[in-house]
This record gives sequence, structure tokens and C-alpha cells, in this order.
Amino acid sequence: MGMGYNDEPGRAEPHPHPGLPPEGEGERHAAQTLLIAFNKPFNVLCQFTDGAGRATLADLVRVPGVYPAGRLDYDSEGLLLLTDDGALQKRIADPRHRMEKRYLAQVERAPGEAALEHLRRGVKLSGGMTAPAGARLVAEPEWLWPREPPIRYRKNVPTAWLELTLTEGRTRQVRRMTAAVGHPTLRLIRVAIGPWGLDALKPGQWRAEDSRPR
Repeated sequence: MGMGYNDEPGRAEPHPHPGLPPEGEGERHAAQTLLIAFNKPFNVLCQFTDGAGRATLADLVRVPGVYPAGRLDYDSEGLLLLTDDGALQKRIADPRHRMEKRYLAQVERAPGEAALEHLRRGVKLSGGMTAPAGARLVAEPEWLWPREPPIRYRKNVPTAWLELTLTEGRTRQVRRMTAAVGHPTLRLIRVAIGPWGLDALKPGQWRAEDSRPR
């Protein structure tokens, strides 16, 4: 459960750890780890600077001293965790810790059981086989926000939604896996990392989280 909440994307807060009690109130103190759950919008870089003028985390998360724990592609959306603690950052991001990451992928055509089983067993990509993964068909989420710009629909190509759970972090892995089984990804949203979930965060919003393992 979040410890604080920023309802206005990009808004700077007067306290150095926004959404948390000021010093002297509650149990928060300077040495305590800060962890932020952020809903990264489409076409935002997962870094704080960019020489090409693209939107970055600096435009939306104005909190000093935090860095992404892992990455999320420019054209992907959803949960990104940021922290000021190097050990926690490594525990979340390093694939050796096998922390589960759950995604919703909108793909071309509805995969059959054979394609789903292929995803579950592992897919051969450049660099070797992927680890076993969770894969199932799901309904389009009722809470889903519109993407700007929207995906390119093709009249004669229906789409479906998959829930995929991975413990690896290869470059563009979900997209490569679904393409390998014949169902290219059109839209990708990360909804959970380990015990931390996207929950009700809207694109561009963030909240402070409890960094202790659940």
C-alpha cells in the first residue's frame, strides 16, 4: 500500500520526499529508504535526461536522489519503480533475484493454447531460450486508459490481451516473445513488479511506497 500520493503529474512538492510525513512526524527519518511507484506514460524515456528533447522522468517525477530500478521501454507504459537505495535498486532490477514482473500485452489475433504453452515453456530468442513464464488470455481491463496516440488498428486483424509474468529482463523481451509465436505486441503495460502494483495510478502519477519486503 502506498505511503503517499502525488495526484498532479510533474508537480514539485516542498518536502524533499513528497507524499511522506515531514521530519519529526511519523516514523520517517533521513536514512529511511525512499521507493516510488510511477505510472510511466507512453513515449517517455526511462531516464532523467535526453539530448534529443524527448520527454523524460524529469518532466514528471521531481524528486531528488531517486533512480529507476530497472527500465521500461520508451514505447511501453505502466509501473516503474524508483529508489534512492542502491541495494534495493539491484534487488529489484537484477534478474538473478528472479523478481516477477507482470505485463498486459495487446497482441494481434487471439493466441491459441499451443502459442500460450510455447510462451510458458520458453521461446528461443537471440541470446538463448527464455525462462518459463506465466501466460494467459485475459479480457481488456475495464480500468484501461486511452493511449495517445492510439495503436494502429487494422480492420481485418482482431486483437486480444495477454497477461505475461516474467522473471527475466531482456531487451524488449515481451515483444520479441509474442512476435516469435506469431502474435506481435501492439501495446504493452507493466502492472506489477514483485509485491508492488500499479493499482489506481494514472499515467504520469506516482506515489511513495513501503520499501520493506512484503
